[in-house]
Amino acid sequence: MIIAPDEVLWMDEDAGLSTIQYAQRAYTDILQRFNRPLHETSADSRMRLAKQLLRLPCLLAFCDGSDCISNPGPHALNTIPTCLPFVVRLVDGTDEEVTPLLYCQVFSSLSCLMKHHNMYVPDGLDRAARAIFRGLVHKDRNTRLSAGNCVSAMIHKYATKDSTAWKQTEPIFGKLRQNLQGAKTQFKETILVSLGSIGKTANGEILGQVLPLLVGQLGHPNPIINGVTTMQLLSIAKFYNKTLSSLLLPYMDQIAPFIISNLHKQPILLTELCRITSMAPVDFISFTLPRTLPSLFANSDLHILDIIARDLSVKPLSLFLDYSSEILAHIFLLPGPGQTRKALTFVIKIFTDAAQNSSIDIQTVVKSCIVPLLAVLVMEMGDEDEEACSMAVAALKKVERIMMVAPNRGRTLPAPDLGAFLKTYMLGLISEINDSLQDVRGKKTVTAKRKILRGLGALINQIGPPVNNVSPQIMATFQTMVGIPELSEITLESWHSFLSTLRPRDIGPHVGPTSAAFISSWPSLSPSAREMAIRILDYIVIQSGHELGKHLDDIVDLAGIPELNYIYRRLVDLRSTRTPKELLQHILDRSSSDNLTVAAQSLGEFKKFMLNDHKDFIIEISSGDMFDPLVGQILSSLFAIACRDGDGTEVLRLLAFECIGILGAVDPDRCEIPFKDPTVVVRNNFTDEGESVKFALHLITDLLVGAFRSTSDIKYQGHLAYTIQELLRFCQFTPALVAAGANTSVPVKHVLETVTPLLEARFALNTVSTPDLQHPIYPKQSTYREWIQLWTTHLITKASGETAQKIFGVFRSAVRSRDVVVAHHLLPHLVLNILISGDEGDIQAIRFELLVVLEDQVDLTSSSTADKKLLSAQAVFMLLDHLNKWVRLVRQDISTKKAESKRSRPNQLATRAEEQLLRVDSVLSSIDNNLMAKAALQCKSYARALMNFERQIHTIQKHSPHNKDLQTTYYERLHEIYSHLDEPDGMEGVSTLILSPSLEHQIRQHESTGHWTSAQSCWEVRLQQSPDNVDYHLGLLRCLRNLGHYDTLRTHVRGVLTRNPGWEDALIDFQVESAWIIGAWDDVKRLVQDTTTQTSSVAIARLLLAMQTGDQENVVEAAAAARSVLGTPITAAGVKGYRRSYEAVLGLHLTHELEMMNGTRNHLSTESPDALDLTRRLFSRFDATLPTFRTREPILSMRRIAYTLSCGREQKLTEEIGKSWLASAKIARKAGQWQTAYSAMLQARQSQTQFSFMESAKLLKAEGEPLRALQELENSMRLLGMLDSQSTDVGSSMNPTEMKKMTAKAQILRARWMIESERFELNLIMNVFTEATNLAPSWESAHFHLGQFHDDCFKNLSRLEQKNRGMRMNLSTVRSFAKAIKFGSKYVYQTVPRLLTIWLDLGEDPDLAKTDVFKKLNDAAARATRESPIYKWFTAFPQIVSRVGHSNDEVYSHLARLIAKVMEEYPKQALWFFTSVVKSKQRNRGQRGKAILDQLRNNPNTSNPEIKTLISQCISMTNELLELCDYHIDGDKKTLMMSRDFPRLSSLGHSSLIIPLQESLTANLPPASSSDSIHQPFPMNAPTFDGFSDEIDIMHSLAKPRKITITGSDGQKYMFLGKPKDDLRKDARLMDFNAIINKLLKANSESRRRQLYIRTYGVVTLNEECGFIQWVPHTIPIRPVLLKSYDARRIRNWTPEMGEVFKRIKDASDKDAGVLFGTKILPLFPPVFHEWFLETFPEPTVWLSSRLAYGRTAAVMSMVGFILGLGDRHTENILLDTISGDAVHVDFNCLFEKGKTLETPERVPFRLTQNMIDGLGVTGTEGVFRTACEVTLDLLRDNKDSLMSVLDAFIHDPLVEWEDEKRKLERDTARRNQVKASVDLRMLAKNALNPIEKKLKGIYTTSRERHEKEISTSNLVQMLIQQATDLANLGKMYPGWSSWH
Repeated sequence: MIIAPDEVLWMDEDAGLSTIQYAQRAYTDILQRFNRPLHETSADSRMRLAKQLLRLPCLLAFCDGSDCISNPGPHALNTIPTCLPFVVRLVDGTDEEVTPLLYCQVFSSLSCLMKHHNMYVPDGLDRAARAIFRGLVHKDRNTRLSAGNCVSAMIHKYATKDSTAWKQTEPIFGKLRQNLQGAKTQFKETILVSLGSIGKTANGEILGQVLPLLVGQLGHPNPIINGVTTMQLLSIAKFYNKTLSSLLLPYMDQIAPFIISNLHKQPILLTELCRITSMAPVDFISFTLPRTLPSLFANSDLHILDIIARDLSVKPLSLFLDYSSEILAHIFLLPGPGQTRKALTFVIKIFTDAAQNSSIDIQTVVKSCIVPLLAVLVMEMGDEDEEACSMAVAALKKVERIMMVAPNRGRTLPAPDLGAFLKTYMLGLISEINDSLQDVRGKKTVTAKRKILRGLGALINQIGPPVNNVSPQIMATFQTMVGIPELSEITLESWHSFLSTLRPRDIGPHVGPTSAAFISSWPSLSPSAREMAIRILDYIVIQSGHELGKHLDDIVDLAGIPELNYIYRRLVDLRSTRTPKELLQHILDRSSSDNLTVAAQSLGEFKKFMLNDHKDFIIEISSGDMFDPLVGQILSSLFAIACRDGDGTEVLRLLAFECIGILGAVDPDRCEIPFKDPTVVVRNNFTDEGESVKFALHLITDLLVGAFRSTSDIKYQGHLAYTIQELLRFCQFTPALVAAGANTSVPVKHVLETVTPLLEARFALNTVSTPDLQHPIYPKQSTYREWIQLWTTHLITKASGETAQKIFGVFRSAVRSRDVVVAHHLLPHLVLNILISGDEGDIQAIRFELLVVLEDQVDLTSSSTADKKLLSAQAVFMLLDHLNKWVRLVRQDISTKKAESKRSRPNQLATRAEEQLLRVDSVLSSIDNNLMAKAALQCKSYARALMNFERQIHTIQKHSPHNKDLQTTYYERLHEIYSHLDEPDGMEGVSTLILSPSLEHQIRQHESTGHWTSAQSCWEVRLQQSPDNVDYHLGLLRCLRNLGHYDTLRTHVRGVLTRNPGWEDALIDFQVESAWIIGAWDDVKRLVQDTTTQTSSVAIARLLLAMQTGDQENVVEAAAAARSVLGTPITAAGVKGYRRSYEAVLGLHLTHELEMMNGTRNHLSTESPDALDLTRRLFSRFDATLPTFRTREPILSMRRIAYTLSCGREQKLTEEIGKSWLASAKIARKAGQWQTAYSAMLQARQSQTQFSFMESAKLLKAEGEPLRALQELENSMRLLGMLDSQSTDVGSSMNPTEMKKMTAKAQILRARWMIESERFELNLIMNVFTEATNLAPSWESAHFHLGQFHDDCFKNLSRLEQKNRGMRMNLSTVRSFAKAIKFGSKYVYQTVPRLLTIWLDLGEDPDLAKTDVFKKLNDAAARATRESPIYKWFTAFPQIVSRVGHSNDEVYSHLARLIAKVMEEYPKQALWFFTSVVKSKQRNRGQRGKAILDQLRNNPNTSNPEIKTLISQCISMTNELLELCDYHIDGDKKTLMMSRDFPRLSSLGHSSLIIPLQESLTANLPPASSSDSIHQPFPMNAPTFDGFSDEIDIMHSLAKPRKITITGSDGQKYMFLGKPKDDLRKDARLMDFNAIINKLLKANSESRRRQLYIRTYGVVTLNEECGFIQWVPHTIPIRPVLLKSYDARRIRNWTPEMGEVFKRIKDASDKDAGVLFGTKILPLFPPVFHEWFLETFPEPTVWLSSRLAYGRTAAVMSMVGFILGLGDRHTENILLDTISGDAVHVDFNCLFEKGKTLETPERVPFRLTQNMIDGLGVTGTEGVFRTACEVTLDLLRDNKDSLMSVLDAFIHDPLVEWEDEKRKLERDTARRNQVKASVDLRMLAKNALNPIEKKLKGIYTTSRERHEKEISTSNLVQMLIQQATDLANLGKMYPGWSSWH
């Protein structure tokens, strides 16, 4: 025992000691024991103790002794101070007692103690070092070597300390250096061996001190010393696995000056070093000149300089010029002015001697290298020695003084200011510093880089706040260097200097990247570095937070780091005013940052936002008929991130995939995903200076700045900086221009921050010649990146024109980086430039390159990789799109110029443009459509394939209409393409063209429509024909999977694999999926283990297996791996590919749900808050998905599996699984998959799911058995006791409230079916409805259906009964509807208008208004207006306002209060509807309107303080707009000036009033999950008036409408057309009507999926005669589009011959008229409308979406127009949106079948002429158009009551034209001498609306011979299409209607 004879008693007693306490106690005992002499002093006993001491440290540290320094144990202890007395006692004795062997053992023990010592406790180390150094001069060599090993252990241990520990080794090396200089040879030898051991360390700084010591001993006279030195150097090089020269290279700054300065004294040093490094001495001299010349010139050592010059065959002056900056820096660093002056004099002498005594001054010399010189001195300011730093500052001041010496000595100079002086050169200095840090000018040691970074901090302090001008470069440096552990602390110190130097307002842009860099680097930061990071964040948040404003939101989430908790809490306080929406917006903004670290941290924060902080908010914004726009922004941001390319983006992609999964597979039809197209087209081929400058600015702003700011590669940043610098010079930007705040066309702040420092940059480019290339380039390159970069680089050299060469030439270096973004962006512009004006050879080379890429796509023998083929094809397609856009724009320009030029001689500009157009068009047209179509189809560019196939079809149809290829090839291809585009409507349309569909065709059709049983039969037939085709087997398996026949599927797979075992990988997805569905987990495990295939199903299977084991780590890893596989299609789909990659998004959705359910698996079977929260979240996620069986069934299936894996089969889980089966049955029923629904129904019953009988009954009814369904429903309810008694206790585990609601649902269902059966007494049905309302008194649906029942009963009464019994029914209806309005929003559009109609109509009947029943009804209605949310009444506000002249005073008092409440709550919207009342020509309406406004203005208790201001502004605005409308315009005046002609209106330009846009005036209803009390029905950011444009345009028509332009608060321009003498109430009501239809279209999944809508616009009625209508931007009437095409074909629009034909048609029979029109008129005008889509939308995806938009908007408006009796649909009243392709209808003057009363009656229900059909594409009216018509008409019929209620306003606010009609009827009566009777205006209005009501019921006929009857929707649509396209009807139309167009 070591401490003998002392005893250790505490070991047994203190059993509770920790390991570290135990070990420290042991060391303490040793210290106490050996403060006393040794017990035994013999040599043997000392040796025994020394050996025990050697074992002790490892024993106490649980170390195996293999690597004690790297693994010192769990806790480093203070071993040295406690054991040093013991060591001293061991070696304190006589020579007999203390032998050399003992010394060796003691030093070995000391080495071991050193390795386990806590280096942060320095006590005792100095004493230990003295003892060790005594051992180095011991007479025994082994002792010296042991002492040397001990020194090595000590230094190596210091090397493991933090970044400052290296300082502590300097005294040790100083002692070693001293011993080497004066020691004897034998001592030197062992010290050199020790240095060799010390040099074998991972610490570069330690090595940097070892190598100079060893090199200094080379060439020693003693061969032993020389040999040992050489051996040690070679040994160290071998340790590092380097050559000796590469080992020495980083340390040449210390080595080379020593060698060269001793060149004349010890030339052997150079010779020996060159010998062992295999380098020629002259090469060494040349190589080390930058390191050696400075001291030689400083010492004026001409002798050595002459030797060097002689050896290198140069003159001393050349040596200086080559390294002037390093030399001058060294000279200026000399202490005192005398030495510097002496050295500078020496330099001038060198110049003078070389220039043969010509005069030269030092300022000129310094100026020639000023930036590199200053950079060296700045780096010297980073020396740790304060004296050295001071010398560097003094040196800089010396330079400043020299540079300030004026040529005219008499001139007064400004006072020295070092900061201002350095500011002038700061961009160059930062560039030089960055180059040094990136080893551009030779490799730097860690010590040198630390010095450089410290120098950067000193530079920042010297310059002060102006350093902000180079902040992007500084931030890039910091972000790169902080990730290097050895440099992190010093980087953070300089970072702190940078931020604390800036002005508070300048810190903002940097806080986001700063915080992101810190958080991402936190794990690798040392404790001291973390302290500095905390200090910086403290400065940002605690000290400066109140001044940062919005930049506070850029700071990433700090919550995960405990040390930052106090900063995080303060940050939360500062952000406390932010709403969740604002927080989310800021997170999204940051996530799109060019800085990868910021983006990654922001995504992590977003993940936390969705999962923890604001999960309810995410649920809220992603619910309802339409999601919040934020959902679209989220998806846009996440997809943009998922598609980011470049280094370091993989982590971002995985985070984006995870966030997509958390958000869920939200329905793409319920959100609009914004996308900004940054494409710029140079129209004039760089001949227009202004356009060229704009293009250069576009490159800077949209391409280069983002890459510049995002890259952490400083070398690449330098290339980008050069490019930006040159483009700025091209644009003639100057610092003064930017500083003056001029319009620089670069308004974005981060762009200005980046480019401003580069305005005076001096970057230069080392040009590298581009080798000649053989074309085509594509086949010779192995990757896409190599091809596009090489081709782009080559094309840069071929750019045509001086300007183009200037712009593109500066990109040569930037294109050749690892990032292909720059090359991809430039390529289309280069190609366009060369095609327009390049050499013919270059043009043909481009064409050849394009063709080679396209041909490679369809070449079955191609050796190109899939990635190369796909990416290259996409690049070519992008290039062709760009060329097509240019062609379109130039064609438009040529047309405009020709229209403007009336001269006969050709316009030279137009001629040149036509020539250029011909050159480009010739290349485009030379690419075969068939090749393009096939290549596009191969690359899955389906829209492009469709476009090119349709072009071929048009060509074939034109020349050979009956070509067989149309049927067998082209139509089948179209059908296939539409199936890939997931456009079943298009498929349906193509199917009508195919006379004999193939089996493949039928399969596609069945699968797209979900008819899986039929598809299965087709696949079985195929397999009979080709049983060995794996694709056919996959098709059959797909059907079996979708039908849920998993047992059959497994059997089939086993049979197939028995015959074809090689198909295992192809069938793996079906195998694993079917195995997990039926719970065969052993099979799943085996399949996953045996396959190497990474498919989505295999990835999910691995996750499920991990969940089964319950290992959380495995679950996390498996989920991450699954996301990586599942997300790949998202990246491939691109930024705009959400819908295209929806299946992949669904996979991520499922992955997250599995994680969610696994995370709460221990609570799933309980009623815990976690379980309830999970259930709620799962429900909301499910509800937000695309409502199709194909989407939702996998979700339900996966949830059942997760429930099964969780906790066995507890009751709670069984219920959840049963509910899931019930949901599956429901969606299968709605999809028409009866067998699947029935199977799911059986499973739900097996789980004893409550109320499953309701779904079972619904399934029966859906299958066509309504009576049996009702019978089963009643039987089940009776069995459960729901009919026999009022009890709802049926043994359910539901809570009572939920139970009652479900029972009420069953009762409602029963009552509705009872009505349909027509077999039950009305009283019985009413009792059932009433029972439902009693069970669920706060359920909206129950009250609605009860009220609807009463209302239907009322409508079926006779007129007489309606006034008696009907009154009580009306009362019941009003009461029920009032409750429905109060409790929900689902039926608002039905309940509110109908309640108002009943109430207000009855109130106008004087007799009925006196009854008690009406008084009760009046009270109920009044109570409803008080108790229900105001926004619900706003939905019918036009109807309410139309009743302002109500005759019943009591009713009016309630009505007036309601109007006032609505206007008080929503004044900005309501006032626009009410203004026409105030200005009404009808006295009563006007007076009442003014009274209501006065009451609002004078109400002291109003809750809205701005109401008075808004009313005043609105009245003033209305008055002035009326004055503008009524203003008389003389002659042909084309413009008015608002400031001159309407100054009062101009002064009202800036107003709080919102601009009356339709979207701003339409109330939005809350989703079902949202609360009424917090719902905001209008957009919060609706634009308000910010000013009027001065110019007012006067239109050409008779009434001279006048167009004004409003600037909105959002910066947008909005145009309105003032229409005098025009009653716009019809247009206004129709826009309200259309707005309601749009709401209904959005609420219906079928119409929503097809994106059906009506284009609406704002209408403001000022009174009955004047109003303003919103000008629809970006639109053009159809007429000029068609005329342009016909003009190009030299087809005249009208000829005398046509007039003659139409005269004959007018008098002919229908049959003859049709023949004449079809044979004499239509052949003159071939359909041309499809060409407009090709020309206007040349990019295939946009072409397809625009054509679909046209077809569907045309269909919707055709149906709405038919219902409303809308006529006068000539080609000027249908506009085309040139952005979206929408058909926009205007001028609704011809409503209510007025067209049929014209002199030439209109005979068609809507416009569907040959060109309208041609625009629909090859399928014509079939498919897209017909389906959209049917869906729309179905929807209109289903909502007939609510739509008729909206039209109710026409009755009570009669139109002016009906007043004219009234006068006409009264005149007719008088002429016939009949008794004059008053014509009721309201009856006229009601009569006009009667046909609408009939059509909404489906009652219609096309001829008088046929009786009116109700017709099915599909039949009615067919009738209407036939009527609209009937040649006789078209021929009989008024010729001005242009029925041939």
